[in-house]
Amino acid sequence: MHIIFYGPEGSGKGTQAKLLSKNLHLPLLVSGDLVRDAAVNDKGLIGDAVRKALEEGKYVADTEIFVLWKKRLKENDVKNGWVMDGFPRNIDQAKFLTEKVNKYGYKIDKAFYLKISVEESMKRLIKRGRKLHAGSTEVHDSPERIKQRLAIYKENEKKVLDFFRKQKVLEEIDGEENIKKIHQDILSRLNEHPIS
Repeated sequence: MHIIFYGPEGSGKGTQAKLLSKNLHLPLLVSGDLVRDAAVNDKGLIGDAVRKALEEGKYVADTEIFVLWKKRLKENDVKNGWVMDGFPRNIDQAKFLTEKVNKYGYKIDKAFYLKISVEESMKRLIKRGRKLHAGSTEVHDSPERIKQRLAIYKENEKKVLDFFRKQKVLEEIDGEENIKKIHQDILSRLNEHPIS
C-alpha cells in the first residue's frame, strides 16, 4: 500500500501520516526529515542547497528534492509500501513521484488531502515554532516564513489536487476536526474503498 498525505503546513499531515503508518505497519517517509537530514549530514552540493533554502525559509528546489527522493525510494525498507508526508508539493513533483513508482512496479493507492483554512494553518504553525534544523537557534516557523511558504503552497494546490483526482486516488478530509476523528475518517475511507 502506497499512501500520500497532502495539505498545507499545519494541516496535521505529519500526525495523521504517523498514526496511519503505525496502524498499517508501513514505513513513514517524511520530506522534512529527508531535508533536515541532508542539511545536517550532506557536505556536498545537495547539502549546501538544502541549508540555503532552509535559511531563506523556502522550499528546497525540485532538482535537489528529486535526488533525495530517488535515493530514498530505492531503499529496501520501502519496497512493500509506505506512507508519505510532505511530498509532492507541486505538479512536477506529483508527476515525478508517479513516474518513479510506476518504474519501480507499483502505484500510488491513495492521496489524502487534509483541508484547513489559511488562518488555522498560521495559528497552528506559530504555536509549533519549529527550529530551522537540528542545532539551529533560528525559528523556521516565523510569521513571515510561514506566509511565504503558504503562498507557494496555494499556487500549486489546485493542480496537484486535480492530478490525483484524475488518477481516482484523492480523498478529501476535514483537517479541522480533532485528531482521533480525522484518523477514524481516514481508516473508514480505506475500508470503504479497499485497495485492490
